[in-house]
Amino acid sequence: MSLRHALLGLLSEGPASGYDLLKMFDISLSNVWPATQSQLYSELGKLAEAGLVDVSAEGPRGRKEYAITGEGLAELRRWITDVEPTRVLRSDMLLRVFFLAQVSPEQARAYLRHQAEHVRKHVEHLEGIREFLENREDNLSAYGRISLEYGLRLGRAQREWAEWAEGQIR
Repeated sequence: MSLRHALLGLLSEGPASGYDLLKMFDISLSNVWPATQSQLYSELGKLAEAGLVDVSAEGPRGRKEYAITGEGLAELRRWITDVEPTRVLRSDMLLRVFFLAQVSPEQARAYLRHQAEHVRKHVEHLEGIREFLENREDNLSAYGRISLEYGLRLGRAQREWAEWAEGQIR
């Protein structure tokens, strides 16, 4: 359901095409809720069928621009204030860590080094997004900076943990 609400949230700031929404996902929401092109277009169709968005304009090559409806805005607001987040705590990365005793210590350390490097690259990517958001004052940028900071802090903590964990393996 969160993809639905992510799209409603983006459209609450103004009409956009599927292509525009995909670009906004890439530069703003990929940190918190990534989406593929097929997922995004499928969900836009479902939102239109449910009356939560309308096609507000059509252009060349079948380009459609979507706008949130009053019913869609009400659903977004209900979801923000009334629906408790799921807070999923599954991590296949940590599940592997739990069983690292089944490989050699060097393989275990290499696994953790790889995790630290992966997070380092992710934080580097997020820093690039920060530069994009810094000089913008629209709502999505302002609240996007808050979400982005969560991702940056979490990433730094994950990297620090992976480096620490590597040192714990004898």
